[in-house]
Amino acid sequence: MQEHEYHELAEATILAIEEAVEACGVDIDCESGGDILELTFPNGTKMVINKQPPLHQLWVATKFNGHHFEYRDGQWIDNRTGSELWALLSEAASRQADTTLLLTPPSN
Repeated sequence: MQEHEYHELAEATILAIEEAVEACGVDIDCESGGDILELTFPNGTKMVINKQPPLHQLWVATKFNGHHFEYRDGQWIDNRTGSELWALLSEAASRQADTTLLLTPPSN
């Protein structure tokens, strides 16, 4: 993947995550700046999603763990667990929000 392709894809993904969180129906505060999106849940816990340009990865830090995602075959995949980004985001956000959330990418 070329550098500019990574940046376009990563930025679009972070924006899609922010939009999905804002539409989820739970009062989760989103703060974005530069290459970072910080989510603050009603109980005060945080989740941070950020770009890692040298590695062409997205990193997600939850209350419970950290994950490093690489873009493979049209999906962001955790290089340690094999989890897909949106599935992990939904699971982690549900745990941190103490309610079931389904975060999904926008329809194309």
